Amino acid sequence: MVRTPLTPWERQRGERLGALLREARGERSMVEVAARAGLSAETLRKIETGRAPTPAFFTITALASALGLSTDALADACVEGLDAAVAEPMTA
Repeated sequence: MVRTPLTPWERQRGERLGALLREARGERSMVEVAARAGLSAETLRKIETGRAPTPAFFTITALASALGLSTDALADACVEGLDAAVAEPMTA
């Protein structure tokens, strides 16, 4: 199965997600937070750096729980202020 390339808006959203998670992690180590979420530190590193801009739903919910974040607030913050001009309508 061929994966559809990400749009610029999707890449921006992924970068924002990574920055928000990195900020929420604060002084805690990447290893500590990843272990608490049941993930590898490398997975968290990829998300935080934007190299994995579309992580799975359950990965995000595990990270949100480990960091004490609301998934609704996290989702809203990921798109807040992003350039709507680069958003492309989804096609079926």
